[in-house]
Amino acid sequence: MPLTLEGLKVIDLTQNVAGPFCTQLLGDFGADVIKIERPGRGDDVRGFAPQWRGESAAYLAYNRNKRSVCIDLDHPRGCELVAQLAQSADIFVHSMKPGSTEARGLGYADLAASNPGLIYGSISGFGESGPLRSLPGYDPLGQAYSGIISMNGHPGAPPARVVVPIIDMGSGLWLFTGILAALIERNKTGRGAKVATSLLETGVGWTTLALAGYQASGVVPGPAGSTSPAAAPYEAFRTADGWIQIAAGNDRLFVKLCEVLGCAEVAGESRFATNQQRVAARNQLHQLLERRTEQFSAQQLMGLLREAGVPASVINTLDKVFADEQVNALGMLPAVAPDFRIPEMKLVDLPVSINGARASLRRMPPILGEHTDEVLRQSGYSDADISELRRLGIIQ
Repeated sequence: MPLTLEGLKVIDLTQNVAGPFCTQLLGDFGADVIKIERPGRGDDVRGFAPQWRGESAAYLAYNRNKRSVCIDLDHPRGCELVAQLAQSADIFVHSMKPGSTEARGLGYADLAASNPGLIYGSISGFGESGPLRSLPGYDPLGQAYSGIISMNGHPGAPPARVVVPIIDMGSGLWLFTGILAALIERNKTGRGAKVATSLLETGVGWTTLALAGYQASGVVPGPAGSTSPAAAPYEAFRTADGWIQIAAGNDRLFVKLCEVLGCAEVAGESRFATNQQRVAARNQLHQLLERRTEQFSAQQLMGLLREAGVPASVINTLDKVFADEQVNALGMLPAVAPDFRIPEMKLVDLPVSINGARASLRRMPPILGEHTDEVLRQSGYSDADISELRRLGIIQ
């Protein structure tokens, strides 16, 4: 994939998932990402489970194409050091609580004063204004506060979060998008910008369809299992040996589905004539159709549905996804560099290609402080300077 952002320097003060996913995207597209970590501990995600050969799988997943530098931001000299690095940077990204960077002299106004072309990105839990701005945020809190958990799972069951970090990764993606837009604007004006998002804003953004439906109907949506409030049949059905997800999203597909299941008369019933009627009568329709789907094995029914052009999928577990022919044909799970410290690992690549090519794994996820000396030397610090900073505990 073309390294569109090659030549751009990024100072990365993020940790956990949302910010590191954003900066990994910047690195995947060619930027030089300098990840600033705390001496001794590093990014909190380094302690996440599961551990693989002493390293966090989560850290490995979100920190390729970066260099790791250890600087103590609780020491004034450490903050000064980061500010000096930011003077020659194109992009500065942090995930600290609102006000934290300003207290350290690393706010947008502080850094833009000496680097007016700087693109400054921030991710917070609840946004930079409002009564909750100072609260910390994590993915499940964003899912809870934005209403996503209230609609997830099955009716009558305990609350269930979406297990994949949709809030964290979504926030990283939104910040990446905003940074790209700010870079385009900088090419026109020469001026940088401050780009901000939050876990709460991402969560509310993901509920766009649900909020529109609530306004239209006045009905507060609750847990919907595998169904969609917008269409039916659009849900999971039991087969003789497992489950499949069927998405008959229009009248034509509904008719085809009924034909495959040998119940064409169901499609002719007036109570199922339109999608709105099918949604209203979803439970009755589901029972009628599932009596038929249970007569097939999952693979048998999948073959018939695909042949008829009815959208459907088996409900895979991740071991099957990892080994799946289609997933691997798309190049989504490339092997890491053969000399990487975990040579059997595969990192999930970007879900986008340009001219058929995906991101290149130029740098494997770094060990803590792997590039401290290298980055500081490139920034004009002598070996004596580096030794003194290390003696004072400012760097590692």
